[in-house]
Amino acid sequence: MENIKNIMKKADKCLECSKPTCIIGCPLDNDIKGFIKSIKEEDYKSAYNILSKTTVLESACGRICPHEKQCQGACSKGIKKSPVKIGDLEKFIGDLAIKNNWKIRSKTNISYNVAVIGGGPAGLTCAAFLRKNGIKVTLYEKHDYLGGLLSHGIPEFRLPREITEKTIERIIDLGVEVKYSEILGKTITIEKLEKKYDAIFIAIGANISNRLKVPGEKLKGVYGGNEILENHLKIDFENKKIVVYGGGNVAMDVARTINKLGANVTIIYRKSEAEMPAEIKEIKAAKEEKINFIFNSNITKIIGKKEVKGVELIKTHYNSKTSLLENIKGSKYKLECDYIIRAIGSHANRRTMNSLKLKLNNNGKIKIGKKGNTSNKKIFAGGDAAGNISTVAWAARAGRNAAYSIIEYLNK
Repeated sequence: MENIKNIMKKADKCLECSKPTCIIGCPLDNDIKGFIKSIKEEDYKSAYNILSKTTVLESACGRICPHEKQCQGACSKGIKKSPVKIGDLEKFIGDLAIKNNWKIRSKTNISYNVAVIGGGPAGLTCAAFLRKNGIKVTLYEKHDYLGGLLSHGIPEFRLPREITEKTIERIIDLGVEVKYSEILGKTITIEKLEKKYDAIFIAIGANISNRLKVPGEKLKGVYGGNEILENHLKIDFENKKIVVYGGGNVAMDVARTINKLGANVTIIYRKSEAEMPAEIKEIKAAKEEKINFIFNSNITKIIGKKEVKGVELIKTHYNSKTSLLENIKGSKYKLECDYIIRAIGSHANRRTMNSLKLKLNNNGKIKIGKKGNTSNKKIFAGGDAAGNISTVAWAARAGRNAAYSIIEYLNK
């Protein structure tokens, strides 16, 4: 944990603006001004109480949120100077809450019975806010552990397992009942859950890596980044040449994970570095770890007979007339490699989605309204399975908002 002296220096940089733009930049609408003011006053418990009104993932979000693009990116001090290190301050309070076992406040009365399907950021947050408001919750999880991408999608070097486990433990201690190894469409069905519960929240994620749709993709040695991170696939990467195709945080996470196993890793992105959706600090960390980058290049073919031997690439540029990204004719080139890792987005299990008997959008995800409501008035959804923005904070917001929507629905 960072020492108090450094924390106070960071807190003192906050100007306590009359109109704090940092809050606008926060997906969870955390009262950033309020909790930092409490830190300045050395009232850390109050800082925690302020934060816990809107979030239950302080320690996680403080570490892994793309702060440069969210709260810190909106900090008014950042216009002329460096912004307040809001993430570090949130992490400090979250860790202090874990260390001192500060409890999440909740109502003791129990009413109604809600099923939450999926134990990732959206599901955990929904369960927490339902319990905080006196609703009985049963959480169904397909794995034998909770956390979703907090546990299997974000490497240990970014989010320590102990922090994740302690964060989850505090949520479960609210009185959430958990049923593990329950797979929607197999061991449990929506029809049975509808009969048993007053409402249902679906947050099953969308963790199946999208395909490249190029020749050679079925060769041995082509993997999905999400699957490598989630399933801890035992692959010998040492001294191998690896191509990771993509520019988001999954690409950075899987590239850095494999790089630490002794591989020679190259990240290929179809656009420029400035357009990469990954966090700036993660791109910087990858470069410091000697990971190679190739920008403005598309994979057109994977080379090999039975297993991967390389990739054929083509350079890209923006057409000034159409403002569209296009391949440059005659610019194809080849790169030797032993493995290809796909990290260009993900989708939910289509069979599972169809089994829900809910309206889906054009991307095959659950169609939801502004309150997380689905085509079935008793069922709500959020997170990646419902097409929400794919960050932990936005997933948590979807879960929190759905909890309030469910409470509203139940009390009608």
